[in-house]
Amino acid sequence: MNSAQAKANAAAKKAIARNKKALHDYFIDKTFEAGLALSGTEVKSLRAGRASINEAWIDFDRRGEAWLVGANIPVYASGSWTNHNPTQKRKLLLHKSEIRELAQKVKAKGTTAVPLELYFIRGIVKVEIALAHGKQDWDKRETLRRKQDEREAARAVARFRKGYRN
Repeated sequence: MNSAQAKANAAAKKAIARNKKALHDYFIDKTFEAGLALSGTEVKSLRAGRASINEAWIDFDRRGEAWLVGANIPVYASGSWTNHNPTQKRKLLLHKSEIRELAQKVKAKGTTAVPLELYFIRGIVKVEIALAHGKQDWDKRETLRRKQDEREAARAVARFRKGYRN
């Protein structure tokens, strides 16, 4: 492996956890990438690939800070007294303008900020945040139907191509 390939591999996005429930429950309007302020045992636990953001949400305080609340990063197995609380709230590292924009949009009725994915880039933990608005039950059913139709169409095309070659 040459140095260019090694550099590309290091810069690649390595997913830790995804919030598939958010994609099912919300229409995604805009996404942001934020860093996370973590302790050492939290990072080691994440490197082991253990985390859950299915029940997590983004909260804003009066001091203009954004927090990831409800994310579960289990305790590090080899940790000692320095281990962390698995469900503590964690500070999001964003620019002030991004925090202001997110906070203003979330104050508007029907819009929320949800975490979509937790991943490593160049050894740094990042979280993808989305501004989203909720789906109704019929929206969810329609989305599932559309995905199923696309899957069936792709299968039919593949069957046709396979039969055409013979």
